[in-house]
Amino acid sequence: MVDEAKIEVHISEKGYFDVVEKYDITFTEEKHGIYRDILTKYTLTDSEGNQEKRKIEIRNVEVPGHKFDSPFDFVQKMEDWFSIKIGDEKVTVIGPQHYEIRYRVYNAFLFEESQVQFYWNVKPDGWNADFNKLEFSIHPPENLDLNPDDFFVYSGERGTSKESDEFVVVLNNGVFTGNSVSGFNSKLGENVTVLLKLPKDSIAEYKPLFPFWTNYGWVIIIGGLLTAFYWVWNKFGKDDKVVATISYFPPKGIDSAMAGFLIDDRSDIQDLVSLIPSWGSRGLIKIEQIDKSGFFSKADTKLIWLKPLPEDAPDYEVKMFEGIFGGKDGLQKQEVLISSLKNTFYTTIKSASDKLKSEAQIYYDPKARKIKNQTIVGVILGSIILFVIIMFVWGFFQALALLPVAIFLLIMSPYLVKKNSKGNEALSDLKGFKQFVKVAEENRLKMLIQEDPSYFESTLAYALAFGMFNQWAKKFEALNVQPPNWYSSTSGVMTMNSFTNSFSSSMKSTQSSMISSPSSSGGSGGGSSGGGFGGGGGGSW
Repeated sequence: MVDEAKIEVHISEKGYFDVVEKYDITFTEEKHGIYRDILTKYTLTDSEGNQEKRKIEIRNVEVPGHKFDSPFDFVQKMEDWFSIKIGDEKVTVIGPQHYEIRYRVYNAFLFEESQVQFYWNVKPDGWNADFNKLEFSIHPPENLDLNPDDFFVYSGERGTSKESDEFVVVLNNGVFTGNSVSGFNSKLGENVTVLLKLPKDSIAEYKPLFPFWTNYGWVIIIGGLLTAFYWVWNKFGKDDKVVATISYFPPKGIDSAMAGFLIDDRSDIQDLVSLIPSWGSRGLIKIEQIDKSGFFSKADTKLIWLKPLPEDAPDYEVKMFEGIFGGKDGLQKQEVLISSLKNTFYTTIKSASDKLKSEAQIYYDPKARKIKNQTIVGVILGSIILFVIIMFVWGFFQALALLPVAIFLLIMSPYLVKKNSKGNEALSDLKGFKQFVKVAEENRLKMLIQEDPSYFESTLAYALAFGMFNQWAKKFEALNVQPPNWYSSTSGVMTMNSFTNSFSSSMKSTQSSMISSPSSSGGSGGGSSGGGFGGGGGGSW
């Protein structure tokens, strides 16, 4: 719970603004600190329906008095989030805590023909905590003729366009100050957004610089960079060769989400979504496909809670389950429509993905992980240094060749991870089972079903994580296998064929809804809660 938050924004006529966020938080249990996620990629829609892809930039991050981590500039360009993690993993705190976060924001103004808009979520909806008191102050550039009618505050769920009555706003000496009224409470899923309309030409339009566009590199230098990267990968990141023998069952103790991660060293959305049929096969939930009932209606999927997760469930599974149905900190939901997760669940899926990656580290060599991080830093610093050298020695067109190579190496850097003996053993079993999913013959499947009638139900989550569900399910259509009893459809009795089509469509829709994030829109009209830049949130860790 955030006892009190104070947000200060100082707008510069040079095209950026500085943000100071102050939080007074009381931890009721031991925590390492807090994290702050800021959404940096937006889709803007003007009044005529034209869309613009916008990437804002966060610079000059400071957290006085606290240890913190934030991404490098080059990493920021490739990701949609800017995450600031505050605290020390070796130290925990409890009770009242104070945090102050400072940063500068570029490319976050809306430029129109008659005005410039400052549109910012002073409290975004992704904060995993209640706000009981919120104060903000917006400092425009000096010597601007502004009045109270130029300033708007919106609060509540995303899309609320009615001006908020939860704040008292005062204009004093050119500064707009807002204080929440008594009884104010802003929860997870609710925003507080400010909109300030500034005169035309009062703010310089910021255009990001791309230094690689004015520099190039020569082929020998580039070849040396690629060779050095290959040497590092071959020595520290290349997995030991494992022999994959055909296996009819997934490895014990490895669920479908972890299996999907280990098979390709990535936390994909389908890995985490595969937990849903896993819950069904374990009797934790039921799934109902709701078909279209009219021309204007849309198909949907309903998840029905039956019983809680086991107490020893991994953190990423708990995050997904409680993110859907609620849990210890909220009301228990008995039924949830997948469509209700759209534009809200993306922060949960990101957190669950981070937890999955963290728990998977027991299968990897920690030395290789350290080399990977050092290599990423080396690629960034080396590219910058080579960029300058090549520009002056060989010229513009030669230096430009460095751009795709540097991007390629950064994309490949996450693969500089090497599994330990436990990871190699798991990978061998997983590759063997994945191969069986691909080539399994009808006679073998008949034997497995005779031995275990629930064989299909217990393995389909893994096939989904491998991206092979349709291929796996079609093998059972001719074997007189009944669809799982935890999956039903409003269209009536299901055959195995109709189950395959329905379930595949349902999971695709689920993936789309879970990762969807809201689009921001700007225009000369009004605004709405959550409609500005500064989306994201935060929480404790």
